Amino acid sequence: MVPLAGGRSLGVIRYTIPNSFTALSLLLGLGSIVTTQVGELEFAAWMIVWCGLLDTVDGFAARLLKATSSFGAEFDSMADLVSFGVAPAILVFNAGLQLAGIEVASGQFWVLLTACGVFVLAWAMRLARFNLTTDQPKGWFTGVPITGAGGGLVSSMVLVLIYHEDIASLLPLHRYLPIVMFVLAILMISRLRFPKAVIRKSKVINTFQFVNIAAIFVCGIFRVYPEYLFSI
Repeated sequence: MVPLAGGRSLGVIRYTIPNSFTALSLLLGLGSIVTTQVGELEFAAWMIVWCGLLDTVDGFAARLLKATSSFGAEFDSMADLVSFGVAPAILVFNAGLQLAGIEVASGQFWVLLTACGVFVLAWAMRLARFNLTTDQPKGWFTGVPITGAGGGLVSSMVLVLIYHEDIASLLPLHRYLPIVMFVLAILMISRLRFPKAVIRKSKVINTFQFVNIAAIFVCGIFRVYPEYLFSI
């Protein structure tokens, strides 16, 4: 009985490690929402970037420890909805109020609010489709992944606007922000294929992927060069 108990304990720990990363990502997503609401957009955006890093780590840990499970997959999806769906939408909405100067209850206000709502709705629809589809193309995403849309593009876009206030002040952000959210919503539920960062036959592509992933972690951890994150 002792070896059995020990084996069960090791099994619990093995599955707990990747799920702990997922839980931390979910809590950071909630933290980003709260931080956005108190006006700290920069820190809130970086928290979403950290959620993206944790999403990569939890997937790697699950595969390394052979701890993939149906519970882990569903838990990860729920965490992603908060961290890469709701949190980025609220971040962009508040960026519209603070950076674009959109007035509450104005026409621009309702357009931006609708765009952010459509963004979250598209992610929920994408999640439902993904859970019902078993024939995913190997090495490719069908539609833009939410981690790329919310965790990468939206958060780094807001950071670039914050870091370059002179440029942001010249742009008609009251128009651009809703357009970005509408376009990303369409791309997320589209059937367009986007490549995953997986090992491929070309050494050049593999090196390119490894270097960029490493650079993304460096930028995210040390909170530097959001322009690079945005370009990637």
